[in-house]
Amino acid sequence: MKKILILLSCCFIYVFGNQEIKLVKGQAIFLEFDKKNFIELKNQNQIIPTFIHPRNKNKILAIFALPYKNPPKSTKLIAIYKNKQQEIIITALEGNYKSEQIQVAKNKIFPPKNVQDRIKKEFKEANNIYTSYTSKPLYDGTFSIPLASFITSDFGKARIFNHKISSYHSGIDFRAISGTPVYAANSGIVKIAKNRYYAGNSVVIDHGLGIYSQYYHLSKINVKNGQKIKKGDLIGLSGATGRVSGPHLHFGILVAQKQVDPLDFIKKFNALFDEI
Repeated sequence: MKKILILLSCCFIYVFGNQEIKLVKGQAIFLEFDKKNFIELKNQNQIIPTFIHPRNKNKILAIFALPYKNPPKSTKLIAIYKNKQQEIIITALEGNYKSEQIQVAKNKIFPPKNVQDRIKKEFKEANNIYTSYTSKPLYDGTFSIPLASFITSDFGKARIFNHKISSYHSGIDFRAISGTPVYAANSGIVKIAKNRYYAGNSVVIDHGLGIYSQYYHLSKINVKNGQKIKKGDLIGLSGATGRVSGPHLHFGILVAQKQVDPLDFIKKFNALFDEI
């Protein structure tokens, strides 16, 4: 029987046959299949993209992610082989996310009418990028952290702006005074390099296979849209632009069209490159 490798919190669980997997909302998992006789992986009528394991050419990988907001309670995936089908049930867990109070300028909570069109345009632009899929890897091995500092705000916290719950934290914040160098977490192509209303000076990098990294609130952008960059390249300087309470770096990872916990994803992704 074919074997599926599931990475959950960096633990390897070998699953035989049909199986239920519990996954915290806002996290991703890697599903591994034997390449021989594998045809496709489906979620209802949607085919989930797959790619070759970076260290084992006989294995196929797929990334599945749960959204933070309103995740489906249960998702059934079907792995289709030449001679059989296999069901994988993903059950969503709430996780242990906390909340935090943040004071920001009033116009960042209730934007004036003259900027609402701008916000809609920026949202549409980003969504068009994230729903596209580069079918080949652009990354170079493992991911690294873009800035060496303390984390001041974790992924998934309910953001209470000016005493009103407004959103959740879609990335992690690193403590950084304005002007601190920020480096690319991996190689790829710059898809966004501009000032945006909420995110401030922003850089978004496409790493291929539906994986994007995000760097927000920069004081300076050092790259251009469409530019090819290598892991560790200087992409900008930290700052306090956009909706912020002070200078820091917001770092995010989006995969399979879902925002996920960056640290959790990087641990799982990097584990793919461990010795087999």
